[in-house]
Amino acid sequence: MNHARAAPNPLGTEPIFRLLPKYVIPSLVSMLVMSLYNIVDQIFIGRSPAGYLGNAATTVAFPLVTVMLALSLMIGNGSAAYINLQMGKGNPEAARKTAGNAVTLVFGVGILLTLVCTLFLRPILGFLGATDAVMPYAVEYTSVILLGAPFSMSSTALSGIIRADGSPRYSMLSSSSGAVLNTILDPIFIFTLDMGVRGAAIATVLSQIVSCLLVMAYLVRMARYTRLERQTLRLSGNLVRMIAAYGSSSFMTQIANALVNVVLNNTLVRYGQGTAYGGDIPLSAMGIIMKINGILISCILGVAIGAQPILGFNYGAGNYRRVRRTYLTVVSITTLLSAAVNLLFVITPHTFIGLFGNMGDQFNEYASRALRTYLCCVFAAGFQIPSASYFQAVGKPLKSMTLTMTRQVFLLVPAIAIFPLFLGLDGVLYAAPFADITAMLITGAFILKEQRYLSSELENREQSAEGKGAKPLSENC
Repeated sequence: MNHARAAPNPLGTEPIFRLLPKYVIPSLVSMLVMSLYNIVDQIFIGRSPAGYLGNAATTVAFPLVTVMLALSLMIGNGSAAYINLQMGKGNPEAARKTAGNAVTLVFGVGILLTLVCTLFLRPILGFLGATDAVMPYAVEYTSVILLGAPFSMSSTALSGIIRADGSPRYSMLSSSSGAVLNTILDPIFIFTLDMGVRGAAIATVLSQIVSCLLVMAYLVRMARYTRLERQTLRLSGNLVRMIAAYGSSSFMTQIANALVNVVLNNTLVRYGQGTAYGGDIPLSAMGIIMKINGILISCILGVAIGAQPILGFNYGAGNYRRVRRTYLTVVSITTLLSAAVNLLFVITPHTFIGLFGNMGDQFNEYASRALRTYLCCVFAAGFQIPSASYFQAVGKPLKSMTLTMTRQVFLLVPAIAIFPLFLGLDGVLYAAPFADITAMLITGAFILKEQRYLSSELENREQSAEGKGAKPLSENC
């Protein structure tokens, strides 16, 4: 590995505006692909005989899928952040050991999750909000999805390590191949083979296995800094703790999402039963809304996660000008993107709902109104999410986790529980705008303090450099 250390790493030298697309675009595509796995299932299921009950089943299963994603992102993003920081410090051996530990960890956790959740599947689905009408479809779908957990989790986690290794395009291609295959197999299994909801799950699992095989092939044969070796697969307690610490923000982001979904599902069913919509229509409609919003959030996360190797490497190397320039560029991109999509949600909600088929006038009316209201301030995510991701990338997981928990756990969950006491079923819809705006303001306070810290560090370093007769630090942009 000495030859790799001798060459300057482009993360620290290549101009930011040339470097960002190389990492952001593949990461963006990879995150979009992850969100499309579930949304493609839901589109085809909505057009099958199962209709909105089948869609409600995927909504009920979604918190469980989110837990799988939480664990895989904790391991993948935590490993990637630590790998980039160690590479910035010139320590490739630690990077290689971290990658090996991540592989063992994610497969082990995936197998354990499959066994536990399969054993207690019906009670879990009942807790997640499955009604009597939805339960058979939910069991049929989720039992198959769980069998693929070790493969889907490994594919997601190891893609982050491949990006950290300097191959974001391969990471994108491995994820995209699975999504394309899923889109092809879904109609075959659901309609041609007449397997319904179970067919959608089988198509998803087969696609995830293909993606997993591709990422493993990279780490075994093609990796530059993180190639797998037998000795690196042996778990180290210290490395596992570091991976968990650096990935805690990603974990809490998704766990918070799962918590929101559980509270949301049960609240919608409870208050919906007292209206003309019943419990199943609000449950199914919100599932669609969350998947639509998930595409936007995946885009924002894709940009933010794509920038993490650049942020982490340069922070580890003390290149604070590049750190600040990268962060400000990323936030500008994600804020403009989220504002544009937010406008579309408000103006044409029926267009997005219509993608999932025509499930009746009553369903379409409620779903369109719910989408417009629940997502009316989602533009705030364009600032809040990349800011939390920034703190994760630079090795400050506590701040990252705090920002993540603020929006989802401290604001949104209580609002979902309290607002309906005064506003009924509509109270659920107004909870999200309240959480979005409040979380954005709190995040702004964190970022303002961090920017002052970076300015102070830059000033100290430049004064030190001038005192030694060196040239002022440049930015390489």
